Amino acid sequence: MKIVFENVTKRFFKQEDRTLKELIPSLLKGSKPGEFINALKDINLDINRGDTVGVLGRNGAGKSTLLKVIAGVTQPTEGKLTVEGKIAPLIELGAGFHPQLTGRENIYLNGSIFGLSKSQINEVFEEIVKFSELRRFIDTPVKHYSSGMYMRLGFSVAVHVPFDILLTDEILAVGDLDFQEKCINKMKSFKKEGKIIIFVSHALETVEAFCNKGLLIDKGNQIFYGDVKEAIEKYKLL
Repeated sequence: MKIVFENVTKRFFKQEDRTLKELIPSLLKGSKPGEFINALKDINLDINRGDTVGVLGRNGAGKSTLLKVIAGVTQPTEGKLTVEGKIAPLIELGAGFHPQLTGRENIYLNGSIFGLSKSQINEVFEEIVKFSELRRFIDTPVKHYSSGMYMRLGFSVAVHVPFDILLTDEILAVGDLDFQEKCINKMKSFKKEGKIIIFVSHALETVEAFCNKGLLIDKGNQIFYGDVKEAIEKYKLL
């Protein structure tokens, strides 16, 4: 179980910016049409069993791109990436949900995306519903869910399927504090099991309390990778 980046660069053609979140920073940088943008540049990381890595950086720094590269959503332009272990990606809220389907139906849809058979999903279905605290709404189409309810269901499905590596991108930025604490406690149990957790968040206190390593990225460049407290101090100086 490991993740190794060796001089990994991810370059996008300007028109390839896929989301508004990714497009706005590039516009503010004054990028012209037809230019290539280094979303990540010469990243070198060695992440091993039991590591919990807090990824820090301002909006548009490349944090989400880093997770997408690890998850295999997009491929590096240059360099070598080695990922050993099954990944549970919580990169975009509600990714993989079909708005017309109910919570129940989306559990089965998401479970199949994670590679589970129907019988395997049946085995964990009640645990997923109980953890999400959405039993009253489980047969409601998710298009009627709030962002917090999306997060609850997405997180609940992801953490009840077998995985070695958990990727989270601001997943705890929505929802109530009690459920956020519940998610953190769940991730602490995974930490004790030796799973790798990559944790993108602007909540510095949570990052410091939960992570043993910190990765600081700025404008696609790796500024620091090491002790989480040192990473946070360097982030504050940006």
